Amino acid sequence: MKRTFVLKAAVCGFAVAACAGAAHADEQQAASDWKISVGPGLYVFPKYPGSSQIQVLPFPVQDISWKDRVFSQGPDVLGVNALAGENYHAGASLSFDFQSRKSSDDARLKGLPDVHVGPKLRLFADYTWWAFTGSAAVYRDIAGTGQGLTAMADLFVSAPLGKLLLSAGPGVTWANATYTQTFFGVNAQESAASGLPQYATHSGLRDVHFNVNALYKFDAHWSANVAAVVGRLQKSAAGSPITERRLDLNGMASVLYRF
Repeated sequence: MKRTFVLKAAVCGFAVAACAGAAHADEQQAASDWKISVGPGLYVFPKYPGSSQIQVLPFPVQDISWKDRVFSQGPDVLGVNALAGENYHAGASLSFDFQSRKSSDDARLKGLPDVHVGPKLRLFADYTWWAFTGSAAVYRDIAGTGQGLTAMADLFVSAPLGKLLLSAGPGVTWANATYTQTFFGVNAQESAASGLPQYATHSGLRDVHFNVNALYKFDAHWSANVAAVVGRLQKSAAGSPITERRLDLNGMASVLYRF
C-alpha cells in the first residue's frame, strides 16, 4: 500500500487507505505505466513526541508510481509493492518521518540528549473488502537514531460522495523498549542534568488514534487532500515526565497536479 500520510509517527507515521484505493483505480484506467503527481503540502505535528506545542512545516508532496510496483509517495521516498492485486498490497519502503527532539525545543528538555531524524525501513500490507481496508506496518530505525521499532494497525471505511472521497477509522501504535526509552525515558544521568525524575519505560502500546481523510478531485489533473490523525498516548508514553500532553495530533494538507 502506498501510504499517503503517516506522520506517526509520522508519519509517521500517517496511512490513508482511501487515497491508495483511488490511485489504484485511476491506474487501472490509464494507459501509461508511469503515474506522476506533485504539489505543495503542509505537515502539522508535535514539536516532539509528548509536546504540547504544534509546528507546521511546508513540504513538497509527491505521488509517483510505475506499474503499481515501484513508488515514491509522501514520507515513503522509495518503495516496492512485492505483492500487488486489485484488493491488496504488501511490500517495503524507505521512509522518513519528522519525529525528533532537541534540548532547545523546550526549557524542560535541557540536559536531555537530542534525537535526530533518520530513515526507517517500513514493511507493510493492506487488504480491501468492499468499503473496508485493513492495514498494518512495521517501522525499523536503520540510522542508529535510537528510534527502535514501532508497529501500526489501522482499519478504514471509505465512502465516495461525488468528487469527494472520505475515509475514516481507528488504529493503534505499538513501540518497543528502545523507542520508548529514547523519547520518554529518563535515566539517572539525564535526571541529574535536567532535573526531571528518573523514569523507566517498557515496550507496549504507544497510542490509540483515529484517522480522517478527505480527497477531492477537481478534474483529471487537479486534486486536494486533507488528512488528520488524532491520538492519545498510552502506557510509558502517557506517564513520562517528558510528556506535557497526551493528545497526539498529526495532519497534512496538499494540492496535487497529475501529469
